[in-house]
Amino acid sequence: MPFPTLRQFAAGLGLWVALAPGVNAQGVCSSDGQPQPVRLLERFLSADCERCWGTATALAPNGASNALALDWIVPGSLVDDAPLSAAASRDALRRLAALRRAAPRGQLTVSTKVASGRGDTVRVAHGVALGGYIGASIEASVEASVEAQRQQTTAPLTAVLLLVETIAAGSDGTPIERNLVRNMLQAPWNGDSLLQKKKRISWLERRPLSIPEGADPQRLRVVGWLQDQRGRLLAAAQSACRPDLP
Repeated sequence: MPFPTLRQFAAGLGLWVALAPGVNAQGVCSSDGQPQPVRLLERFLSADCERCWGTATALAPNGASNALALDWIVPGSLVDDAPLSAAASRDALRRLAALRRAAPRGQLTVSTKVASGRGDTVRVAHGVALGGYIGASIEASVEASVEAQRQQTTAPLTAVLLLVETIAAGSDGTPIERNLVRNMLQAPWNGDSLLQKKKRISWLERRPLSIPEGADPQRLRVVGWLQDQRGRLLAAAQSACRPDLP
């Protein structure tokens, strides 16, 4: 991800002030008040497979509700000549590697359950697009009681923040709504910080995310989750934009 200029960083910093919980501002886009996804459905499409983009895919197996679907375009063998190459990202290859899956020739769907009952939470938020960047944040909070500490190691956790472009069904050649992943940030959280004498430990990461060429800034939002060293999803969240706050 290209590092922003000082001007872009300063502009993004100004936006982040409005992203803090409880701050009244117009155009706030965060996961506040949104239901937590219980399942993550990731659809990996080869950039070589134009028909894959135009094919409807079930939202989730067994009719699971409140599932969050994400679409990744995997670089194909045709490279820049691939039909979907404009939206292809090497982040898709990194995500496949984390899932221990090979890049598909056509399409591949991976369904992952989000853990519940641990009390872990994730909050995501973003500002408006400015100068090719968008200020975004992810905040994670985990249970840190004495009993919880006895049951866990100090292995690090990882916060994953995605910039996604939500494309409505019937638009841009897709028969279903898609959340196309446009950028990915992975931030490790040192497990040593969990072993503190507090009931809960929170951690916040704020970054300017670059907007790839061709992405529509008006359709961008953020998705995030917290995962452990084995790749298990502990909590997840997705932003929704509200025109104003009371």
